[in-house]
This record gives sequence, C-alpha cells and structure tokens, in this order.
Amino acid sequence: MKPFHLALPVQDLKESLTFFKSIFPIKIGRSSDNWIDLNFYGHQLVLHEHKGFKPYEGFNHVDGDEVPFPHFGIVLSIDEFYSVIANVEALEIDYYIKPRVRFKNSDGEQSTFFLKDPSGNYIEIKAFKNIDNLFKH
Repeated sequence: MKPFHLALPVQDLKESLTFFKSIFPIKIGRSSDNWIDLNFYGHQLVLHEHKGFKPYEGFNHVDGDEVPFPHFGIVLSIDEFYSVIANVEALEIDYYIKPRVRFKNSDGEQSTFFLKDPSGNYIEIKAFKNIDNLFKH
C-alpha cells in the first residue's frame, strides 16, 4: 500500500501533538514552529497550526449513527483497534460515537468508533471482521 498524506489544521500544535501521541503509536518526523509531520500507521499526517481554526461540521445518517464529515481515520487490525480503545478509556477521552459493530452480518461488517480531537477534527477508527471486504458493498 502506498502511504497517504493528510494535512490537518489544528488550533494548538502542542495540544494536538499530545492528544495524538497519547492515543496512537505515532512517530514524529520533520517539524517547524507551526507544523509537524507524524508517522500515523505508515501514513503521513501533518498537523498545521491555525489559531482560530473553526471546523466545518456536516452529518450523514449511517447505520443508526449521525456520522460527521469531514472526517479521516484508519483501518486497523482487531488487536490494534482494541489497543486504541484501551488508550482512549485509560485517558478518559470522550467518544463522539462509542465503539460498535456497524453493518452487522454483512460483507461490510466492521467495528468502529469516532473521536474528536481538541481542534474539532473527527477521527474514525475501524477494524473489519474480514479486511478482504473493505470495498465490498
């Protein structure tokens, strides 16, 4: 798989870095005073400080949830998925959408949950019952 690059605006770079480091097994790459590269599961996630950033919030109904957009996320193994849950719960971070199974008993069955970072960016963490069904409908 080729690495994906995503640049996110954040209100406070230090606060956002602390949030991501406390939940995910990230490694820090290049940085400056107002941006930082993170190795996010082999993908390049760049946090760009933008004081006064206000996220856009839209929502779509998906299998019983009001799923926010825009959002980004990662598809993990089941073990990695539960490891992130353990970190979230140990830090008492609120879920935006609590862990659940979506599209149960279908090819697209997946475990999922949503978080909201300190700047209001939504993050979806998911794991598929069968990763080979990632794009099946």
